[in-house]
Amino acid sequence: HSDDNSFMFRSFTPPLKVTVCVSGQQSNCGVRAWAVKDDEEGHLIYRTGDVLQDRYEIVGTLGEGTFGKVVECVDHRRGGCHIALKIIKNVEKYKEAARLEINVLEKINQKDPENKNLCVQMLDWFDYHGHMCISFELLALSTFDFMKENHYLPYSISQVRHMAYQICLAVKFLHDNRLTHTDLKPENILFVNSDYTVTYNTEKKRDERCVLNTAVRLVDFGSATFDHEHHSTIVSTRHYRAPEVILELGWSQPCDVWSIGCILFEFYRGYTLFQTHDNREHLAMMERVHGPVPSRMIRKTRKQKYFYRGRLDWDESTSAGRYVRENCRPLRRYVMCETEEHHLFFDLLEGLLEYEPDRRLSLSAALRHPFFSPVRDAEHFSGARDISR
Repeated sequence: HSDDNSFMFRSFTPPLKVTVCVSGQQSNCGVRAWAVKDDEEGHLIYRTGDVLQDRYEIVGTLGEGTFGKVVECVDHRRGGCHIALKIIKNVEKYKEAARLEINVLEKINQKDPENKNLCVQMLDWFDYHGHMCISFELLALSTFDFMKENHYLPYSISQVRHMAYQICLAVKFLHDNRLTHTDLKPENILFVNSDYTVTYNTEKKRDERCVLNTAVRLVDFGSATFDHEHHSTIVSTRHYRAPEVILELGWSQPCDVWSIGCILFEFYRGYTLFQTHDNREHLAMMERVHGPVPSRMIRKTRKQKYFYRGRLDWDESTSAGRYVRENCRPLRRYVMCETEEHHLFFDLLEGLLEYEPDRRLSLSAALRHPFFSPVRDAEHFSGARDISR
């Protein structure tokens, strides 16, 4: 079937005789082959042991999303090392998004060939029977999945500090290169190694995990946008969405900074700061946590339906009003310990979660914040810029 692109072979030596076995049975010449098929959603149908491009042997599935699936593979051209392969659905809009992501990843590789800026490294990409495929260094659990598997137990303040510093470094690198990530969330921050120790909590009668190494990498550049490119009206996953995006005032790099503030709060407390799916309620939560939306933003927004006489149109006596009142409080009232480092953390959060984008803390200023002094001192002492290795 050498002329037929719908077949591939799991062999590097040319067979004398090939019997195609779509069922996946071993043929009488020891070579297995099958038709490349998609399911009804456009996902590639594969099995453990399948080899793509005479190179990538699938070991198992790592995850799945609207875009497609991520599988772990042995890369036979890289000495048998394990990599992550993102297999995009054979659907045009996802393929186009993958092409845009590849463009961003190529720019990142070009600007940071030594992979010092903590963004996941793309190793290779190819089109496999209509599926865009991107191979990456293999990472471990996301910071979200680790928390989820750990009863949503928050990270310690020192762990939050180290992860926060790395996230600010990685995103600052994007901003310096005129990029906005636009989809920062704990699911898109992955541990390099998520091994952990276990202690038993006698009070709660459960095992609790503590990650051993807080080195992280930033992933998923599928929505990353260059300054000169078209800016979609709505960006970011709901809980991490900045007020200027909700109010459709236009956005740029500061919307990432707001997302980082929401992420760091979640690391610190173990739950999301703004747990909602509705714009008006989201704004009401922001007001409960940060005070009133600035009048300048209210005057400029096209979303006047959320406001009445220059104030948020929100009834606190409704069930939604009670929900917000019971589930949100002023930011400083979330402090878990009255020590200086905890208060410094909240001082940093206030800068990251400033309503007005042009008044929000820049990431270069954030990295100079006193909260990060212990990390900067360790970095200076070790003489290495990449503190995560």
